[in-house]
Amino acid sequence: MNKYNLNNSYKAVVIGGSAGSFQGIVKILSQLPKNFPLPIIMCLHRLKHVRNGFVEALSIKSVVQVSEPYDKEPIKKGAVYLAPSNYHLSVELGNYFALSTEEMINNSRPAIDITLGTAAYVYRDKLIGILLSGANRDGGLGMKYIKDKGGLTLVQEPAECMIDTMPKAAMALTQIDHVMKVDEIVDFLKELDRQYK
Repeated sequence: MNKYNLNNSYKAVVIGGSAGSFQGIVKILSQLPKNFPLPIIMCLHRLKHVRNGFVEALSIKSVVQVSEPYDKEPIKKGAVYLAPSNYHLSVELGNYFALSTEEMINNSRPAIDITLGTAAYVYRDKLIGILLSGANRDGGLGMKYIKDKGGLTLVQEPAECMIDTMPKAAMALTQIDHVMKVDEIVDFLKELDRQYK
């Protein structure tokens, strides 16, 4: 039995982050096992007027190519996706993405709550949710939805965060399964990968 009590039935990993999360994301993507078995769906708060450079910066560091999905794009195993700037990113039944330009939530578009919440609805207990450093409460409700549907929840250790509002918001709303430093999140994902080998 592995120390996280993991199995190989998970279908996706979803990651949310805002202010202070970029370094953590880079560390996670740069140390991700090659041929990681699950899609990784990231929703990060971004400057809506800056469309270029962010995906490229992540892809340079990442083991896997990072892409911004288009509307109705099928979700593939082992791919890494990033919510496009100024669009809400939803996961839809049938395992594909939907993009929308509806009103901002928590002053954000993309809103982490939408990505995490829709992923929880689709994947239920087969989803792993990770919430990193951030300056507002976006993502807290999404993590609660994941927990309520039986998924596994992880937040970055607040003491390690540049700004701890986001993980603390999740911890206030639900019982988080694991509170981890970024290095521990990397170890967790490596252990998850081993369950599929």
